[in-house]
Amino acid sequence: MPHLSPSEVARRLASGLLSFPVTHFRQDLSLDESAYRENIRWLSGYGAAGLFAAGGTGEFFSLTPAEVERAVTAAVEEVPRDLPVIAPAGYGTATAVEMARAAERSGAHGLLLLPPYLTEADQEGLAAHVRRVCAATDLGVIVYSRANAIFTDTTVARLAEDCPNLIGFKDGVGDIERMTRIYSRLGDRLTYIGGLPTAETFALPYLEMGVSTYSSAMFNFVPEFALRFYEAVQRRDRNTVYRYLNEFVLPYCEIRDRRAGYAVSIVKAGMRVIGRPAGPVRTPLVDLDETEQAMLDNLVQRISEE
Repeated sequence: MPHLSPSEVARRLASGLLSFPVTHFRQDLSLDESAYRENIRWLSGYGAAGLFAAGGTGEFFSLTPAEVERAVTAAVEEVPRDLPVIAPAGYGTATAVEMARAAERSGAHGLLLLPPYLTEADQEGLAAHVRRVCAATDLGVIVYSRANAIFTDTTVARLAEDCPNLIGFKDGVGDIERMTRIYSRLGDRLTYIGGLPTAETFALPYLEMGVSTYSSAMFNFVPEFALRFYEAVQRRDRNTVYRYLNEFVLPYCEIRDRRAGYAVSIVKAGMRVIGRPAGPVRTPLVDLDETEQAMLDNLVQRISEE
């Protein structure tokens, strides 16, 4: 894809559903790049508006920086020319800056800045962290507000003023008042992305607050259903949205909530259900047990028959 300006990347991401592919591992937990590349080609055929390589669903937290760069490079090389690839950055500021530069080397079109590693920080520290990463790259940057990096509306407003290449805000908190304050203060200055685990549960109310798109983990293994759900949300078809929630999304969430970390594990379990296994999750995550795998299999079978 030709070089895209940050504003063009923001526009494209806001236009449709976002794909967050899993990262493939062999049974010995080494990176399986050939399987990853094949899956990127398959997944890219379903018309997502953007692909976020090695993100949270892609087990960013379990990858080395070198593996992240390999995954991003592979994604850039395998996607259609018109599909923007967003790379991750995270950990401490110095590491995040290095990862931002690696993303540029890989040909990525934007950057998702995940929370810093381990330590808590106040708003001034978080703002300084974001400013340094934005200053280190020409790529458009999306901040991910969650865990130990929850941004206030005033902090986001200052960052939007200070950092021309800050293009997006991804919410992983679910605080409706906070999200309302941010959108009220910044309006269309940023692209807003729903980023809660199983973002479909928040998609309809968040649309009313200016969050036009979201990251769909289930897009990995039920892409047709994920797109139907997204389209129903965009039409504000409440009856269809709630039917889909009751038939699949909420029972899926019940399995997801059985253990910590299952928001990722259940996606790899879904890949096994459809005959496109991506290998196990890396520790500290654990895979679904046989009973839970069977429960998910039944759910996927149910929506596949529609």
